[in-house]
Amino acid sequence: MAEAAKQKKSVFDNPLLSTKVKSANVKIFPEGGLGYFIGPTLALLSNSILSSYLNRYMTDVLGITGLYLTLLPVISVIFVVLGNILVGRLMDHSRTRAGKARPLILLSIPLSILALLFLFIFTPIGFKENPDYANLMEGAPTMGTFVLFAIGYNLWFAVAYPFYFTNHSALINLSTRNSKDRSLLATISNATALAAMGLTSMVLPFFIGFLFNETYFDANGVEIPADKLDQYDNYTAVVNAEPSFNAWRVFIIALIVITIIGALVEYYFTRERITEESFSLKAEGEAQLESKKKAVPVKEQFKICASDRFWWIMMGFFFLYQLGGMLKNVSQTYYCQSWFSDGGVYSSVIGGRFQGTLSIIGAIPTALGMVIVWPLANKIGKGRSILFGAILATIGGCIGFIAPDNFVCVTASFVIKALGSTPAMYISLALLADVLDHQEAVKGVRTDGLTMTIYGAIMAGMTGIATGILNAVLTATNYNPADLAGNDPLREGLKWVFIGGETICYLGILILMVFMGVEKFSDLDHKAIEEDQKAVALSKGEEYVPAKVRLQLEEEQAIRDSWEAQKQELKARCEKKNLNYEEELQKLEADKAEKERVAAEKKKASDEKKAAMKKAKEEELANRIAAMTAEEKAKYEQGLADKKAKKEAYEAKLASEFQALRDENADIRQKYLAL
Repeated sequence: MAEAAKQKKSVFDNPLLSTKVKSANVKIFPEGGLGYFIGPTLALLSNSILSSYLNRYMTDVLGITGLYLTLLPVISVIFVVLGNILVGRLMDHSRTRAGKARPLILLSIPLSILALLFLFIFTPIGFKENPDYANLMEGAPTMGTFVLFAIGYNLWFAVAYPFYFTNHSALINLSTRNSKDRSLLATISNATALAAMGLTSMVLPFFIGFLFNETYFDANGVEIPADKLDQYDNYTAVVNAEPSFNAWRVFIIALIVITIIGALVEYYFTRERITEESFSLKAEGEAQLESKKKAVPVKEQFKICASDRFWWIMMGFFFLYQLGGMLKNVSQTYYCQSWFSDGGVYSSVIGGRFQGTLSIIGAIPTALGMVIVWPLANKIGKGRSILFGAILATIGGCIGFIAPDNFVCVTASFVIKALGSTPAMYISLALLADVLDHQEAVKGVRTDGLTMTIYGAIMAGMTGIATGILNAVLTATNYNPADLAGNDPLREGLKWVFIGGETICYLGILILMVFMGVEKFSDLDHKAIEEDQKAVALSKGEEYVPAKVRLQLEEEQAIRDSWEAQKQELKARCEKKNLNYEEELQKLEADKAEKERVAAEKKKASDEKKAAMKKAKEEELANRIAAMTAEEKAKYEQGLADKKAKKEAYEAKLASEFQALRDENADIRQKYLAL
């Protein structure tokens, strides 16, 4: 303890960096609304824009084509994996009062700023100084453009984004052990991906002419004023590099500010209750000293994961889900630009209108699904919800092949796929949290570090893989934004990237989810984890306080502290304005009492309503039974008995299976619990 007392306090012990969430249980506001929706939506906006438009920026503004275009995103996946490994290890070794993921979200802010500056500010257009190279598709980027862009690309996807996204995703697993609350937070958190991508794909396409400035020429090569286009039946649209480059620079400065605000909001309005459990059984200094000892080596974590079939199913799911989604996202702007025209004319602006309309319509079922998925998952389970959604998404994808040039048909396909994807989008992280809980119950240790490392590598790396696939198609089919009208090979390739890629991936998800069954162990997992924690505390001669009780006590203390702070603020205000403190305090206490009375009455009314509904159902059932004949009653009672016996047999079998898993891993569990 003397050594612990000498331990230097963490910077996160500073009240300025403490979480603003004080409640023991998850609440919609401010934790859900600000920490899991508003903050992440703003923070994720930059990656959504880069995922959708960075490739267009490379090809249409910087003029990057050929082998570099194909190899850069693919080779960069190596660095993405290494970056996520680094983040995972930092998460394993980080354990402060702020948590082990939230501090790294703060660190992502300067990294994100640097990466965006490299991509859009430091990297020059670099065209040769020759009047013939005024148009980007006739120019050639310099070596400086290639090098600086590659640095910025890897700074973003391999460093800055993993530092944010991997830790952002880990918050679901670390927020609470309550399965329903986790499902709620997962739904809200994953809705941020929809919101960020929605703002990108629904709003930005209508302003595409600002970011990709175009000049128009008639059949004779004479420039056409933009406001006179409706007078021509045919014209060619050519992107202007320098105006587009300058527009992106202005746009990115605004995006940097938004990213900073989003990360800060998420940091301050989230809380890692599971990480805090390590502080509940020991003094803070001792907990900090032991945190490094508790970092389980990657090799050991992988052994645990490798023997867990549920973990492999989830990793396979995330691989297919992200690959399919990114194939759709990175190719959507190209698909709409090359498949949909206005009177035979193809351009960025025309394609942008179709893209924006498609995204707006497709977002409707996804938004509605956010409301439906959570109660559905509570009723039939997360895994089965994802399974049924995958069936629907696969059917929707097949519809798109019927008429890929028909906007109505493609929109119908897009809508059905979007509806089917909602369970995978919203509750997959909550299902992953169940898998990690199961590991902890059976093996005695959580593998958050390695798991979120691999998860983050998949989610970030698939952008590079999908972009590489797209760019291979663009290169093989001689993509040129100024000459799309007769490029049938390009359209055929984009059809398989945009429609086929996601459809095939959802077919794979459908097969995987048939074998997912971790949720059946959830109640047993939580009970076993609490028993293990209690045993460890008692073995050390320490008093064990259950996590639920500790959090409730903390919330009550936070309420008392808040009240004392209000009184201190009132006293300072009274001294400043020469008011009577006692009189003002009475008013404040009266207001507090009134609020408590209203809250108590609402709770009482809610409890009475629930009790009345329960009583009504019981009376209805009693009346139905009373109206039965003796034979019907006997049959009904036998049915209840059979149902009860079946349930008891299933629970006994499940408990036996669970105990066998615990016994099989008793040695390794005791090893990690003893740390």
